Amino acid sequence: MPKNILFIMCDQLRYDYLSCYGHRTLQTPNIDMLAEQGVRFSNAYVPSPLCGPCRMSVYTGRYPRSHGSYWNSAPLRVGELNIGDHLNPLGMRTVLCGKTHMVGDLDGMKRLGIDPESAAGERISQAGFECWDRLDGTYPARGHKRASHYFEYLNAKGYSGDNPWHDHANSAEGADGAIKSGWFIENNDLPARIKEEDSETPYTTSRGIEFIKQNSGNSWCLHLSYIKPHWPYIVPEPYASMFGPEDVPPAVRSNAERERASPVLKAFQETRASTFFARDKLREKAIPAYMGLIKQIDDQLGRVYAALKETGQWDETLIVFTSDHGDYLGDHWMGDKDFFHDVSVKVPLIVFDPSRNADAARGTVCTQLVEAIDLLPTFVEYAGGTVTRDVLEGHSLMAILHGVQKEPLRDYAISEFDFSERKVRVDLDLPVDKCRLVMVFDGRYKAVFNIAGLPPVLFDLQDDPDELVDIAAQSGAEAVLEKLRAYMWEWAMQHHAAGTVPAAMRAQRVDNEHEAGVLIGYWDEQDVIDTGAAHPLS
Repeated sequence: MPKNILFIMCDQLRYDYLSCYGHRTLQTPNIDMLAEQGVRFSNAYVPSPLCGPCRMSVYTGRYPRSHGSYWNSAPLRVGELNIGDHLNPLGMRTVLCGKTHMVGDLDGMKRLGIDPESAAGERISQAGFECWDRLDGTYPARGHKRASHYFEYLNAKGYSGDNPWHDHANSAEGADGAIKSGWFIENNDLPARIKEEDSETPYTTSRGIEFIKQNSGNSWCLHLSYIKPHWPYIVPEPYASMFGPEDVPPAVRSNAERERASPVLKAFQETRASTFFARDKLREKAIPAYMGLIKQIDDQLGRVYAALKETGQWDETLIVFTSDHGDYLGDHWMGDKDFFHDVSVKVPLIVFDPSRNADAARGTVCTQLVEAIDLLPTFVEYAGGTVTRDVLEGHSLMAILHGVQKEPLRDYAISEFDFSERKVRVDLDLPVDKCRLVMVFDGRYKAVFNIAGLPPVLFDLQDDPDELVDIAAQSGAEAVLEKLRAYMWEWAMQHHAAGTVPAAMRAQRVDNEHEAGVLIGYWDEQDVIDTGAAHPLS
């Protein structure tokens, strides 16, 4: 029987905005059902709290410092092995339906003589996916990027304009018929001026179902990648009216947290998005729409499950549900996602393995530290391949899914962020090459180090689970910082460049120069014979 992988990723979905992760009013029964039949991970961390670098890490199984795509617009190097390179040789087709944030390395392809319009160039430019339907979503009104199919779909449905995504799916309508853009928070509590079934999430779902139904009997990995609940925070009815200010949790923050913030954190608290979400009235405008977008995704997943069961593919499909990062939504006096509190860098991760081997762990919660770069190694093992750490820096989760993993996969989780393209760099008066932040989390203590020599940040999540008190300057903290700093250096000193010779082969090539006639350190021919080595000159 063929094996399939349904890889579902949301954009900017907080882990705690799902009922199976404890949200008090937002019910997500379809996602909860996946957790009941699979494994829910309670400590899953992304390698970067920014869309592009995180996604490139997921598609390569490697950290941003390894693959080089540090920002949303930074191309993934042409030579990086991607999800298609790993899964296609195992007989598994890799297909995109939705968002990737992938930018092709046009300069690299030009240098190597690869035509970007060729089949090889297209696969490189799409991170190894066949483009079934690409919809990255965040297109400005006069932007140069377009969806692969969605604009034409909307125009054919009667939605007018050069950018129907913005004018209909992500805008409301005023009493006078004027377009009220969803980019503006004042409009976030209004319904989008589009039929619900034509909005982004149902559209992407329908296109994904088309693929599923057309490919029964084949082995595939479908990346069903939703662009929501990422801003603009606007949703059509009936979801626009499902939640109100009474459903908005109070912001997790304190005055002391802002007054005593480290220079780096304080700079992020003063960005435009952060100052907006520091105002409760604006949170009450945006967050009900954010919740409606999540509820819409959960409802659409019911359609996906039905399609898998209808086509007889449910029992042969590994299903992964996750997000590329979270959203501050006003917590810690911040908006967007540009730091390392759990609401930003910890994500929901649920994996359903249909095989009997997974019965022992079904419905369990795994508290181990796992990272998003563990997904591709998991896919490789599930597809029947061999996971090698020469290229893949993550760990397969299959042993956890089967309930046989006895030891922790790792002692610490790493996340990194290059903020050189944020105004924060200018506010801190830093050069471009001094803008790298690295988070190290050992399951209790979380430190954020920076290359610029600014004070580190340290939280104790055992005593302070809401991460409100930076204890880096407190007595006794230096010993903890030294431990986490040692972890960071251990990670940094690892071989992050993809080795061209596998470790297993290197292990067999110990002092074997004599086989090629390179005789260094021998006295005479008898000396060679005495070592038991073959004599290449005889």
